Amino acid sequence: MSVARLRSPLGLGQATVTLLGLVVLGDACAVGAGLEVRRRADGLAAGAPLIGTGAPSGAAHRADTLYVLSGVAQTLLWLACGVVFLCWLYRLRVNAEVFSPHGHSKARAWVIAGWIVPLANLWYPRRVVLDIWDASRPGEGPARHGLVNAWWALWLVSTTAQVLISDDYDSAHTAAQFRTAAVESMAVDTADLAAAVLALLLVLRLTRMQHRKALSPQILVPALG
Repeated sequence: MSVARLRSPLGLGQATVTLLGLVVLGDACAVGAGLEVRRRADGLAAGAPLIGTGAPSGAAHRADTLYVLSGVAQTLLWLACGVVFLCWLYRLRVNAEVFSPHGHSKARAWVIAGWIVPLANLWYPRRVVLDIWDASRPGEGPARHGLVNAWWALWLVSTTAQVLISDDYDSAHTAAQFRTAAVESMAVDTADLAAAVLALLLVLRLTRMQHRKALSPQILVPALG
């Protein structure tokens, strides 16, 4: 493992915040698309032709197309945001090792692997962030992890629910089934939006904490690069 060297978190922090803002916008658009599908499904009798295939009304077809496109946009935004978020998190972890060399319960490799390895991805990322938080916070008072815990809880809820309902819309055949799938998706998108907002606040807070601590006279390291 390379020697920890302090580097500025500001650039990656700003990029991550920007992409998280776009994720929030994408989730909001997805909720709107779900509302439109639900509204169109309510206008069709149960057992009516498929919204996505067959010969639905033009309005229903447009609602379906908008819903699908919003899902594609969400996926692309999350992929882009995830890459930048992990780059930001890795930099903060290295910086945190400068602040507290022995204050980390997980090896540096788990900053990335913790999101991928099954079962470990249920709690390792949270543990990594908590260690970074504790190393980066000012003072010696009791640590408060409310923001981290709330973000992680919403992340687990939204990602787990997404897996559970992922096939419901594609397998729907009647207006009633499309309506149910749209309502489920709106609930998941709302949870995802809330998780993204908390992630945005977390990035802002941790980036600010590290920047201030790096400039503290107690930190005897070279200037931020």
